[in-house]
Amino acid sequence: MSESKKNRENKAPISVFIVTLNEAEHIENTLKSVSECAEVIVIDSGSTDGTVEIATELGAKVIYHPWEGYAKQKQIAMEHCSFDWVLNLDGDEELTPSALQVLCNAMEEDKYTAVRLKRIDRFINKFPTGWVKKPNNVRFYKKSDACFNAKKLVHESATVEGKELYAKEYFLHYGYNDIDTLTAKNNTYSTLRAKEKIIQGKRYSILKLLLVFPITFIKEYIFCRFFLFGNRGFIKSMMTAHYAFLKEAKLYEQNKKQKK
Repeated sequence: MSESKKNRENKAPISVFIVTLNEAEHIENTLKSVSECAEVIVIDSGSTDGTVEIATELGAKVIYHPWEGYAKQKQIAMEHCSFDWVLNLDGDEELTPSALQVLCNAMEEDKYTAVRLKRIDRFINKFPTGWVKKPNNVRFYKKSDACFNAKKLVHESATVEGKELYAKEYFLHYGYNDIDTLTAKNNTYSTLRAKEKIIQGKRYSILKLLLVFPITFIKEYIFCRFFLFGNRGFIKSMMTAHYAFLKEAKLYEQNKKQKK
């Protein structure tokens, strides 16, 4: 038996799949956080910053596939996984040891087909306090019960049949760390979300254009308790509200262009 096969057998029978494009800044920490998982699949769409070399050196199976959209890339990555239990991470995320333990326990108990983990976003070099409300994402599930909807252009997540476990454990996200990066992502994502709505035949709403910014800000700053995150929480809440506004403004723009 080869040494690599022995090492694989001593690890958790989990396939981790990661979709990458120029993630050299974070990918090493991402891969090290899942080093106890038996298989890591990286689907790369043409990185030029050393991402592929780092991932290969750390033992990941790297496969090139040209970019087809977030959902399609993740579906392709999942299909390359050998194990039924799969974990989806982005190249700027890290799994905590306590979260990995929860995943292993859920896998052994076999009462659920999916596990939701809390996501903690680093912003301006700091993570929010424990009382700030965290989003929860489906990231661990049985491949045989899951699929990605190719019609989702952004904010894609697997659709999983069966019972979900809502875990209190979390994974760390570094992709929103600075204002420039978050602004660029919000611009890209809002464009994709507007296109998605156009495909669905949705129309703009003047009322929503007027109210989406203040309502989203109040939701984030007050009800999600970002006021406990100090000045960062205020800035982050304003940016989240601006993102919500951009989605509606770009839908308005696309609707008007269609009339010409």
